[in-house]
Amino acid sequence: MIENRPAVTIISHCMLILGVAIIAFPIWITFVAATHDAVRMVQIPLPLLPGGHFFENLNQALNKGISGGANQGVVMMLFNSLVMAMMIAVGKIAISLLSAFAIVYFRFPFRMGFFWMIFITLMLPVEVRIIPTFEVVANLNMLNTYWGLSIPLIASATATFMFRQTFLTIPDELLEAARIDGAGPMRFFFDILLPMSRTNIAALFVILFIYGWNQYLWPLLVTTDQSMFTIVMAIKQMLEAAEQAPEWNIIMMTTLLAMLPPVLVVIFMQKLFVKGLTETEK
Repeated sequence: MIENRPAVTIISHCMLILGVAIIAFPIWITFVAATHDAVRMVQIPLPLLPGGHFFENLNQALNKGISGGANQGVVMMLFNSLVMAMMIAVGKIAISLLSAFAIVYFRFPFRMGFFWMIFITLMLPVEVRIIPTFEVVANLNMLNTYWGLSIPLIASATATFMFRQTFLTIPDELLEAARIDGAGPMRFFFDILLPMSRTNIAALFVILFIYGWNQYLWPLLVTTDQSMFTIVMAIKQMLEAAEQAPEWNIIMMTTLLAMLPPVLVVIFMQKLFVKGLTETEK
């Protein structure tokens, strides 16, 4: 039986509210800045309440970008980020599912050796191997393409490990029953393993989508055409554009637009995301 202690409850709620306030306050400031004009954002004190220029700033951010700069509207940059994030997330999940399936259910020489080779790549993030990776992408003529943005980032040792652990929890009786019914390996994979891994796939999709969406260094290297820039690159370039004071209202509006897709993914997949991270039994 849990004792009802009002003091503990009050303290817990106060700490929870304080934590939410600390996290939400920068987002609120970003929203407020996106609703004022450029002149108000360079005056002191900074505003804490919304202004009346939200839709004006939204239209300029989407269609024009900052005034006097080389940036265009961010619609195409949002699309580029979306394509890159989707390709990275779907590619990582697809490759990791197949590699984990091969490691768990097939018997071939050096099977565990290959698994540990995949696992060791956790120590080799893209920043460590960025020069040879860039050279390969350039030699394959994939600069300024979605393939060049995505393919070097789709291998995932973490996802392979998680799917391997998931497959190991599935009873061997299911495999035997599938064999008796005449199901081949790929039929077993699509009809049994994939449905049972649905929550894990959803949880990984959320994590990997945000990972792909937030990429900055790799897109910065492999894109020179402005039509292939991502939204994260756009924010950085807006801060450095021209020799004038930053237009904080447009920059903050662009930041809000950049936050929107990851937030929507988390909101719509919240239940599957939590279930995929906490589920221990099949």
